[in-house]
Amino acid sequence: MTRLLIIDDHAMFRAGLRKVLQDAPEITAIAEAGDWHGGMACLEAQPTDVLLLDINMPGCSGLDLIGPILERFPSLRIIMLSMYSEPQYAVRALRNGAHGYVAKDMEAVDLIAAIRIVSRGRQFVAPSITRALMDTAQGLAPDPRPHERLSSRESEILRMIVGGESLTAIAERLAINVKTVSTYRRRMLEKMALGSNAQLVQYAVHHRLVD
Repeated sequence: MTRLLIIDDHAMFRAGLRKVLQDAPEITAIAEAGDWHGGMACLEAQPTDVLLLDINMPGCSGLDLIGPILERFPSLRIIMLSMYSEPQYAVRALRNGAHGYVAKDMEAVDLIAAIRIVSRGRQFVAPSITRALMDTAQGLAPDPRPHERLSSRESEILRMIVGGESLTAIAERLAINVKTVSTYRRRMLEKMALGSNAQLVQYAVHHRLVD
């Protein structure tokens, strides 16, 4: 039987996920949290077998949380929840120690199957992403799109800028210097061959990089 924790900053998504999963007979308990701190409190307070972790967390990337979480809870199994189907995100998640990578729009039965597989000690990657990974390995995948060249932190700052946050606000949320944020922004624009925040927003909307 599996004890589950969901960490995702969208309350409505968590509620929908809980409704879908609570009828699965192998899941005995479901806890939830809206951010990193709440999630860690849940992990400290009660035994957990599988963690569903959103890739986009307030103030940080879920990809960067995998290592610190596993250091404190080495027996925990982590499945990344993502809106990104690009294979490099799955590769990065698995390299960081995640045990599964699923898309947020996958069917409920497939998500339950993923939880079952991961809880039994195996890895799971959504079939659509697995095909993309195979194409990449065989050299069949197209050249990466500009946003696929961004680092985890650059991708995180991109989403914050597109969400309307100022560089100062971003620096405060990430606890880094505003000049550092400016440097990330400059590198991001260079990698994507864009010239302004307005173009960045247009690009993000066109490629569905934000909710």
